Amino acid sequence: MKITCSTLLLASLLVCFTLRLQAQAVSGEDLKTQMVKDWERAKDYTLEYLHTMPADKYSFKPVDSIRSFAQQMLHLAQGSVFLATNGTGQTRIFGNTPLDTRASAQAADSVLYFVTASYDYVIQGLKGMDPAKFGEMVGPGNRKEARYVWIMKAFEHQTHHRGQATIYIRLQGIRPPQEKLF
Repeated sequence: MKITCSTLLLASLLVCFTLRLQAQAVSGEDLKTQMVKDWERAKDYTLEYLHTMPADKYSFKPVDSIRSFAQQMLHLAQGSVFLATNGTGQTRIFGNTPLDTRASAQAADSVLYFVTASYDYVIQGLKGMDPAKFGEMVGPGNRKEARYVWIMKAFEHQTHHRGQATIYIRLQGIRPPQEKLF
C-alpha cells in the first residue's frame, strides 16, 4: 500500500479535528482560578528566595552598577503592584517613591514585608476581579492593554527579577531554591 503526502495530511487533519472536538472550553473563572494559583505559588517561591539569602547579605551587589539583592526584591514588589494595578483596577499601594531607593526599606524584615504585601495585593485583586473584564482595554496614557495582559506582564516581571536574584544567592556560595513549576 502506497501512502501519499495527501493521505498523511488528511489523516493528520482528522486527528487534529478529533482532538479539538474533545477539548473542553476554558472559562474566565477557570483562568482566574489558575492565575490565583500561579501567583500563590510564585509568592511561596519568592519567599523561599528571601529566606535563603542571609539577612546580612541583603545589601550585596554582584557589581557596583546594579541593584543590591534587597533593591532587586523591592523592585520586584513595586513592579508587580504597578503592573497589576492596571489589570485589577485596585488603588495602588506603596505610593510613588521607588521602594528600592528608600533607605528604610533595605533591611531583610522590611524587604520581606513589602514583597509579601505585593503578592497579597495582587492575589486579593485577582480574587476580587470579574473575569468577564479580563478583555477590557485599560492602562495609563496611550498604553492600553487588556486587563489580563497587565496581570500577565506583572507575573513576567516578578519572574524575571526573582530569576536575577538566583545569581546573587549563588555568588554567596548558597544553592538557590528548587524551581516550582506547579
